[in-house]
Amino acid sequence: MCRLLGVVCNEATDFRFSLHEAPRSLAVLSAEHADGWGLAVHGSGNGWELHRNPVRAGDCARFHEVAAGARGEILVAHIRKRTVGPIGAENTHPFRRGSLVFAHNGTIAGIDTFEARTSDARRKEIEGQTDSERFFAWLLTKLDERGHDRIDDALGSAVDEAVEEPRLGAANFLLSNGAALWAFRFGRTLHMLERHPGDPVVHKRQASETDAELETPWSPRRHAVLVASEQMTNEPWGEVPERTLLRIDGGSPRVTVLRR
Repeated sequence: MCRLLGVVCNEATDFRFSLHEAPRSLAVLSAEHADGWGLAVHGSGNGWELHRNPVRAGDCARFHEVAAGARGEILVAHIRKRTVGPIGAENTHPFRRGSLVFAHNGTIAGIDTFEARTSDARRKEIEGQTDSERFFAWLLTKLDERGHDRIDDALGSAVDEAVEEPRLGAANFLLSNGAALWAFRFGRTLHMLERHPGDPVVHKRQASETDAELETPWSPRRHAVLVASEQMTNEPWGEVPERTLLRIDGGSPRVTVLRR
């Protein structure tokens, strides 16, 4: 079991709070998900920055350094509790192929079925031993077949096919091309929080690991959508229904339900 965090904002945003300081930040949750961490941050004009390390995030100086400086419009973050594949950099999420990044929570019990439907080209790109990376290779095969300009159609068809597999297991995932974020729930918890411009945001909070008071910088113009395995703050998060596929557009974040 792992933990996912995806954020889409309408302006450049510091992600430090969600990663490091929230009551249930990834740093805090890594106490039980200690087998690696990864952050993919997309900023306008800069493309993706990907950082991964196969150690517990809360104990990792590099994680704290990267989290403190993580800034952009889209974030895909992951902390790992391994089930398939050893602990190692090659098995640490998110995975990246070109403009696409992918992170998964769960165990794909019938991964051999999906691997058999994966193209040779995508199979050759697999570097590690996880079911997650192999499932990503299958999703990329579906995108290649439909066309990468038709991601909604390709992912919708893919999840329809996946849920018909009786040995699917758990397949929560986040996928982003830097312009939008897609989130799918199957077999694990997933929650969403939308903050609109003008919404009240708690600016002063107690640190999760100390008694220090923290300032949470939040622009009054900011519009953001957060998707996470757990409700990370005491705010009105909503549960994403099982089998739901969402698209969250960048720019001015808009949530579209593609499958439910």
